[in-house]
Amino acid sequence: MESGDLRVFRAVALEGTVTAAAAKLGYVQSNVTARIRQLETDLGKPLFHRHNRGMTLTGDGKLLLDYAGRIVGLLDEAAKAVSSLEGPLGPLAIASTQSCAAVRLPTLLAGYHRLYPDVELSLSTGHSSAVLEKVLRYEADGGFLAGPWPEDEIVAVPAFDEEIVLVSAAEHIETDTLAGAPMLVFTDGCYYRSVLESWTRDRAWSQPRIMEFGTLEAIVGGVSAGLGISLLPPQRRRQSGGGGRAARASSAGAV
Repeated sequence: MESGDLRVFRAVALEGTVTAAAAKLGYVQSNVTARIRQLETDLGKPLFHRHNRGMTLTGDGKLLLDYAGRIVGLLDEAAKAVSSLEGPLGPLAIASTQSCAAVRLPTLLAGYHRLYPDVELSLSTGHSSAVLEKVLRYEADGGFLAGPWPEDEIVAVPAFDEEIVLVSAAEHIETDTLAGAPMLVFTDGCYYRSVLESWTRDRAWSQPRIMEFGTLEAIVGGVSAGLGISLLPPQRRRQSGGGGRAARASSAGAV
């Protein structure tokens, strides 16, 4: 049973004759007749009483008409929703690194929601490789991440030119005094972590102890308490008490 057959059936039922239904649908009469007969064959039951004045629904036909009306209505509603000219609507899943989600996205998403209130926004966070994986698996419609991405699989548009800075507790003024301090980072796969590890190697620092944390707030709290160092966007640096510039990175939205 196809939706097109249900539309033909519904037209014949409402118009009362094949001739009137064919005229309304813009079909030739033989096509309408053939589709009704095929539908009756598929269901194994007659749907119309055929007589000199036209066609009248059987009991089974009346039952099918109710379902056909609902099915055709839903199909028309779905087509209208998808092709609506009023603007975007429906679910939009975004993935992002935690730092970007905390610093950059609140204002951006709030502005988008004001423009398109019918869009159902959802946001998930993780390190860059996890964000990339979600996009590649179609678990997210787009993602904000830092670092490299596979150009043959991802369309990337630069979103922010973001400075990232080395942060430490306030009592450390000179960068060299931080050599060997524990690095407070996310699990392996975080782009900021790879930049910090590379930066310490370039300066011939002895490789410090790695302390992995699950949230950005935990990293900020640990740095503020003097537990170690990390790389954060400048907005987060103010909360952790200082630090010197270490590197620059670009954040890009991968869609």
